[in-house]
Amino acid sequence: MKKLLYPLLFVIVINISVRADEGMWIPLFLGQLNEAEMQAMGMNISAEDIYSVNQSSLKDAIVIFGGGCTGEVISDQGLILTNHHCGYSRIQRHSSVEHDYLTDGFWAMDKSEELPNPGLTVTFLVRMEEVTDQVLEGVGPDMNEAERKSLIDANMEQIEAAAVEDTHYKALIKPFYYGNRYFLFVNEVYEDVRLVGAPPSNIGKFGGDTDNWVWPRHTGDFSMFRIYADKDNKPAPYSEDNVPYQPKKHLKISLDGVDEGDFTFIFGYPGSTQQYIPSWAVDVQVNVINPVRIQLREQRIDIFKKYMNESPEIRIQYAAKQSGISNGWKKWIGENRGIKRLKAIQQKQDFEEAFTAWVDGSSERKAQYGSLLPALEKIYGEMGKVSYYSTYLREAGLGVEAIRYARSFDRLVDYSKMKQREEEEIAQLISRQINGSENFFKDYQPSIDREVFVAMLSDYYDHLELDHIPDYLQELHKKYKGDFEDMADAIFEKSMFVSEEKTAEFLNGYKASHYKKIEKDPIYLLAQSFAGLYYDRYLPEIRTINQNLDSLMRIYMQAQIEMQPMKKIYPDANFTLRVAYGNVDGYNPDDAVFYGHFTTLEGIMEKENPDIYDYVVEDKLKQLYQEKDFGRYGDPDGQMHVCFTATNHTTGGNSGSPVLDAEGNLIGINFDRCWEGTMSDIIYDMSQCRNIALDIRYCLFIIDKFAGAGHLVDEMTIVD
Repeated sequence: MKKLLYPLLFVIVINISVRADEGMWIPLFLGQLNEAEMQAMGMNISAEDIYSVNQSSLKDAIVIFGGGCTGEVISDQGLILTNHHCGYSRIQRHSSVEHDYLTDGFWAMDKSEELPNPGLTVTFLVRMEEVTDQVLEGVGPDMNEAERKSLIDANMEQIEAAAVEDTHYKALIKPFYYGNRYFLFVNEVYEDVRLVGAPPSNIGKFGGDTDNWVWPRHTGDFSMFRIYADKDNKPAPYSEDNVPYQPKKHLKISLDGVDEGDFTFIFGYPGSTQQYIPSWAVDVQVNVINPVRIQLREQRIDIFKKYMNESPEIRIQYAAKQSGISNGWKKWIGENRGIKRLKAIQQKQDFEEAFTAWVDGSSERKAQYGSLLPALEKIYGEMGKVSYYSTYLREAGLGVEAIRYARSFDRLVDYSKMKQREEEEIAQLISRQINGSENFFKDYQPSIDREVFVAMLSDYYDHLELDHIPDYLQELHKKYKGDFEDMADAIFEKSMFVSEEKTAEFLNGYKASHYKKIEKDPIYLLAQSFAGLYYDRYLPEIRTINQNLDSLMRIYMQAQIEMQPMKKIYPDANFTLRVAYGNVDGYNPDDAVFYGHFTTLEGIMEKENPDIYDYVVEDKLKQLYQEKDFGRYGDPDGQMHVCFTATNHTTGGNSGSPVLDAEGNLIGINFDRCWEGTMSDIIYDMSQCRNIALDIRYCLFIIDKFAGAGHLVDEMTIVD
């Protein structure tokens, strides 16, 4: 097995050529792979300044924020920045009609006003190391995939346990290069994270869905939180006795701004990319999965928006839901456009032709890799079929909130059926369900969900063959003669899962024998019918396909590396700490169209439309603009810069990542990509792919001049 690693290690040592701007690089290897190029592009610090286990470095100021974003520490009192959209659900949970922090913003004027967020964590990387040899210890070429996986899992469990023995740290091993290499991550997780500040949505989400994924952009997409620790600076659950966390490192902030061509780099946690998949995989994504997701989500978005525009209460309740649904919807539209415009499938096919020629050039390679591409073509053909049906089930069947909520009662039903059961366990399950019910109904409107029910299930029935329709849905269709309006009326009348009062009454008086009422509920029956179709029919097929793909893609990745020994090949993103670097730059998305690299407050005024919620401009912001009261945050050109673009290679998870200058100072907060470049998860094009960042000066301007929260700026280390 170790023989397979040699080409990979060879690449690490000798590769010197790479197209600047593309890549999400492992910080552990910056000194070997990237430092010289980064410095040639303008960087004035060392790889050791960015990532070090021997001294404090920039990595000690970077955190995983929650479960899917990045944040950065910006003061010696644990103050952190991330995106407004990353903190959005937390801001929404604290909001009500009486305290509408989404609309009005929130600013803690001292630490006593900072708001706790149960369940929110931030995660620091303590260290990372390669553990490939240890993970693959005992793995042999004659093992089948199940045996291989079992041994690898056992090895990883042992390595992880040893790495954090007698510490409060947590360990995780992740595969890289499709399982050709493995890295250990030792993390420190803090669980007392409090909301400190957030601008009004008319700043933090200015432009809304219309401007999402689009450049030019004028969105003040930031929010502020603070990490708290116990008296020893260690992680601790929320307590009034906790104190602000004292970091090993916090970022310095530059007010110099950016000029075209300036070197920048992003340090964060990109979520997932698929740079090395074959043409058939791209075809499934573009022509099977994305079209289903786009058309179904568009229907839900339209329904949500209709009701949100009618009621401030509903707007608050559904703000985070609608934002999450629409973010993916618009991204996939742009991704499909970019892939088709770049002829990405054809590019992959061209590579596969070259790969085949390379394989055929050696009898040894032909024996090892000759059947690889035909096998991949076959398996992605199988995947396309099951992906269509499973995507429809997730987006339509589980697009109904009440159906998803009903599934949360499975554990209670199963335990209640057991002959040997503990009353204490039943009580704990009931307590959890009561808490879950309160959270669910806080942001739920049956009238909206009923309309979604009709739209999603009628679409489901119209587009899928009968043998892919859940049995109970077929029964209902027959009973109500295909009238989904009548079906929805009857089911929403009978089900307790759409009524807070009925659910509360049921749970408060629950006894184990009452599980039968859950099982008879029509929403629960629908949930079980959809789940049965997925778990009994689709999931076994998906697991078999994925197991085969794991093996094939591991070999294909190894072959691609072997085929290109002089090319630096970065691993796909997998929500581990990475560095991406490039230059500040505008771009030319279409014929005769050119966009500059920055936007200004003047552009916000040009977009203002008081009749459209997403384009309302705050009175205070207009006043500051009219008076040109930008303080020390204005640009030397006399304008207040808002956002800028650069060529850094980013993806989901990079939201909230710091954008750093040549000295390692914070100059921006990454929050988006341009629509024309969202295909960068699959194929990167240097002329089109741009990350979009909030200029840190606009962020500070809003905190200080707009919100009057200058005490927060005083905490920071500002470099003029």
